[in-house]
Amino acid sequence: MKACVDLGGTKIAVSLIPATSEITFAQASSALQSRRTEPTVKEGPPDALASQVLRMLEQACDAAGIRMQDLDAVGVSSCGPFVMRDGMLEISNPNICGGLAGPARGLPNDWVSVPLEAPLRSRFAEKLRVENDGVGALQAERRWGALQNLNHCAYVTWSTGIGFGLCVDGRILRGKHGNAGHAGHSFVSDSSDALCGCGNMGDLEGVVAGNAIARRFASVGYPGASALFAAAQAGDAAAIAIVDELCRVLGRGLYNLVATLDLERISMGGGVFWNHRDYLLPRLLMQIKGKLPALTDDFELVAAGLGEKVGDFAALALVS
Repeated sequence: MKACVDLGGTKIAVSLIPATSEITFAQASSALQSRRTEPTVKEGPPDALASQVLRMLEQACDAAGIRMQDLDAVGVSSCGPFVMRDGMLEISNPNICGGLAGPARGLPNDWVSVPLEAPLRSRFAEKLRVENDGVGALQAERRWGALQNLNHCAYVTWSTGIGFGLCVDGRILRGKHGNAGHAGHSFVSDSSDALCGCGNMGDLEGVVAGNAIARRFASVGYPGASALFAAAQAGDAAAIAIVDELCRVLGRGLYNLVATLDLERISMGGGVFWNHRDYLLPRLLMQIKGKLPALTDDFELVAAGLGEKVGDFAALALVS
């Protein structure tokens, strides 16, 4: 058996899949039906997160009647950014580590980074593969989803945070610590109400991410993304103005990506986008199409082919 871990700022999902040489879409879908999930731990000692992953893997193996040491491979698709400590990746994620932005962010810890690779590597050695979740989702979309047979493409998630996976000339971009694609932390605004969990004020994630929407607009009657988008689709003029501005900011970020990397397609997923995709997709596309036709005429922005399961498929892609 192979193990797959989808480690996000909101939840962790673990699933097991038969160790065949070629994992089909049907096999992957079947494995996901028996996955186990828990909210991501954000309290306790810094190694609490890695301990949670190991415990969940142990429980999954017990349920399958196998020993954890007999797993053939373990793929971890994890939210980032990553920092390198003693040659091993640690997570320094703004939705997990409360020490990055301080008490104003409201997380119940003072972590700046938490160990991930070292405790898992000590158990699984060379069986372990850890990737940024944007890279994992990109690989899943290229294998089973909306980016198949494309060499110049990206996956973008609009969810709790904003994440990207990038592919140019058929090569996935990773960077020095596996952090390529963290354009969600590009500065886009001087707004004083857009504190990102990373400590930046006015970066893309701090302006448009799901948790940013709740923080920025609860005081004017929209306690979260679902409430805001529902009000906009019902014709609420104030909500429409807010959503249009969010789409302008994110859409320009997508355009910048297309212009910089000369992409042919971006697929989008994540809970914020997916639950309102029919409303949001044309508004985002308006910020791209018609801008410098040499770069945008042959470009497509589409919904993720793997839908709301793209995060789970991301972990499966790492061991297939």
